[in-house]
Amino acid sequence: MVGNDRRVHNRTAMSAKVRVTHEALGEFVFSTRDISDGGVFVVVDTEPFTPAIGDNVQVQVQGLPVPAPVLEMVVVRKTNDGFGLQFADQ
Repeated sequence: MVGNDRRVHNRTAMSAKVRVTHEALGEFVFSTRDISDGGVFVVVDTEPFTPAIGDNVQVQVQGLPVPAPVLEMVVVRKTNDGFGLQFADQ
């Protein structure tokens, strides 16, 4: 780790569409910026998606030839352009 970077897993740039469902905020479709063994970063432009750190969400990759599994994730980081989501079983 370098400086303030506390990341455990290496990131891989990846742009994919994902459906993110939050119990109180509803359902949204976002693009990913990167993915790792620990989670994914979703880019939020102008959508009214404002979860709190620690909130649970369900995430499903869109646009595949077969339905992708729905994954339980936790909001762990917020930046100006999106949110870091960690796999719930981490």
